[in-house]
Amino acid sequence: MSENESLPKHIGIIMDGNGRWAEQRSLPRIMGHREGYKTLRNILLFASDVGIKFLSVYAFSTENWKRPKDEVDGLMSLITQAAIDELRVMHQNNVRVRTAGRIHELPESLQIALERGVETTKNNSGIGFTLCINYGGRAEIVDAVKSILHDGVQPDENAISQRLYNPDLPEPDLLIRTAGEMRLSNFLLWQGAYAELVVSQKLWPDFTKEDLLDAIQQYRLRIRKLGALANG
Repeated sequence: MSENESLPKHIGIIMDGNGRWAEQRSLPRIMGHREGYKTLRNILLFASDVGIKFLSVYAFSTENWKRPKDEVDGLMSLITQAAIDELRVMHQNNVRVRTAGRIHELPESLQIALERGVETTKNNSGIGFTLCINYGGRAEIVDAVKSILHDGVQPDENAISQRLYNPDLPEPDLLIRTAGEMRLSNFLLWQGAYAELVVSQKLWPDFTKEDLLDAIQQYRLRIRKLGALANG
């Protein structure tokens, strides 16, 4: 892919289908999440290689706490271990790690692992990787509004934008959802207002580098009007 081709600057991914992937193979659901984590590593590093500047992924939503306790506990342990194990790879590849969500509500061990990743990579200049964990688009907007009320400022779009979890990140150009589901599921509701949507029928553990390239190609073929007329 040549440098002069139009790439999305920021891609968001709803990584759906881990549990179904495991169930189709008569495996525990946590095994699907393990495979999904391997897929994420490959996609993140490949996205960096092709020139994507920012990648945000939906790892655990504010609604996911409603799942069975053993699955939630397994996910928390998996994400904690992944955050520890992958830090060297992230740092060696110049990835800047960020988080988005109500991090203070997570288990302490996971908070520590995430904080270490953010601190260790804060000066890296490569792809910005945001792990959205205990994240919800509505919760993010509520937290922004609470900050506005606390600060006593005029509530407008700019005031909300400046109080999101990572206000310096550009809005996503492209949102990808796997597993064929046609909904946003409370992901980047404010920031993704004008993002292009691509839905893949692949379950997340089966999502490949070629699938990412296909989604980027679909993005490049679209005319982004952003509320205006196509011809300006």
